Formats: sequence, C-alpha cells, structure tokens
Amino acid sequence: MYDPAQLRTFLAVAQTLSFTQAARRLGLRQSTVSQHVRRLEDATGRQLFTRDTHSVELTEDGEAMLGFARTILRANERAAAFFTGTRLRGRLRFGASEDFVLTRLPEILESFRRDHPEVDLELTVELSGTLHEQLAAGRLDLVLAKRRAGESHGELVWRDRMIWIAADGVRIDPERPVPLILFPPPAVTRARALDVLERHGRPWRIACTSGSLSGLVAAARAGLGVMAHTRSLVPPGLVPVPDRAGLPELGTVDFVLLHGRRRDAAQEAADALAAAILASGDRLHGPVGH
Repeated sequence: MYDPAQLRTFLAVAQTLSFTQAARRLGLRQSTVSQHVRRLEDATGRQLFTRDTHSVELTEDGEAMLGFARTILRANERAAAFFTGTRLRGRLRFGASEDFVLTRLPEILESFRRDHPEVDLELTVELSGTLHEQLAAGRLDLVLAKRRAGESHGELVWRDRMIWIAADGVRIDPERPVPLILFPPPAVTRARALDVLERHGRPWRIACTSGSLSGLVAAARAGLGVMAHTRSLVPPGLVPVPDRAGLPELGTVDFVLLHGRRRDAAQEAADALAAAILASGDRLHGPVGH
C-alpha cells in the first residue's frame, strides 16, 4: 500500500526536519522530496507534517507513521536479503560517540547483528573528536558522532540545539566564573562551550573533567556545575538551565555518519549499518526512558 521510496523520504524529512537536508541525504531534488511526502499523505489521507517557510514539524499522525515506516522498510530489507541470497560478511569497526550510550542505539545494533550474523561487529565508544581522529587514521570503518563546527562532510542523521543543563535548583552567580563540567579534549561540546563563553567575555572555571558521560552526569547531579549538552539527549535527573542565568546561546550541532576508506566486505557491512541507522534515526533522538 505504501511506496518504500516515499517512506524512506518521509523518514529523512522526519529526522532532519528539513526538506532541503532530506533531499541532500537522499540525492534527490527538493521537488521530488515534496512530491514523495505529498503522495504519502494522499495515500494515508492524513497530514504528516506541518510546514511553513521557516520550520517543519511532525504532526501526531506523522509521529505514528514513524514506527510503521520503519517496520515496513525493515520487512522489505529482510525479504530482499532472503530472496537474493546475499549475506554480509567481514569485520566492521563501528565507532559511536558517548552521547548514544543512553539511547536506543544498542537495540539498533542488536537488530543489525540478528540480520547479519556473519558480520563481526566491533564497537568503540569514545568522544566525537577522538572518533574523527581514529577514522582518519584508518582504525574505524564507520562513525556516528557530532560534526565539528564549520565542517560539512559526513551524512547528516539529525541536527539539534545545544543547551546548558544542570541539576534542578542549581544557581549560576553572574558575578563569578561559570563552573563547567566538561569532557576532555578533543570533545566537540567542550570546544563549543569554551568558545562561546570566551566570545561573550564570560569568565569560567573547570569544576569537573571526565571522559565518561556517566561521570559528567554524576558531577552535574551533585550540583558541581553546568554542562553543554544536546537538547534531545538530556540525561534523567538534569534539566535545562533557565534563561535568567544569562548563559550565552550554544547554537546547533550536527550528528553525522562518516565512512572510512576501505573498499571491501567491511564497506558493504558499513553501508548496511549506516542505512539501518538512517532508517531508525528518530529512535536515537532521545534517551531511553524519556
């Protein structure tokens, strides 16, 4: 009943909230993306997005379609793999940033392993900056991480706003340096936080440094300071810092997929995992339990 091509386009728009970004991801014209969404809305008899010249948002029916679209596309992929007799093999070295530890990524990886049992999946969880370095050094085949400010390479999974978060009730004294809870270099969020504060002339001090997200969250819950974090991935027990604290805006951050240079069985496996992540990107867009 529903065209898989239209469903893939729908998912791309839902994840990027942009017809332009969806067209770039899929290699289609923007008019084709609009046509796919319109035809899918005609087929369902429901409006899936509300959109104007400035924003795109999912409707309640669009939210419901997310699950159906993933299920239909997954069934199509399994049927195609079964009847073509293709089985992926080889070793796939996949790197994911710390941000995804508390999301649905483990479920996506479990499903991938079930569909491709002959792929040896090796997972590395690290800071985004470290993953970029390991990919460049040829030690990883596929990376899901934040993109550094000013960079344009990689396949956009979604774009999100960065905010300041802390334990509920934490007060920021405007007359004293901002107490920061940070990943160590070369973390993307660390660089963004320090750059923004420096540009706004706001004094700061480091209250905690940890290479572990759980370590940073524990420090924040203890009220030691504030963290720069992605709005949709706020860990349980922490809340956005109120605007009255006067902290400067952090801007947006892109989560992207980046491929290594290998052109062998690992590349085919990397392509398959990348497709699974893109098809399920909305499941990464929020921590477990939220």
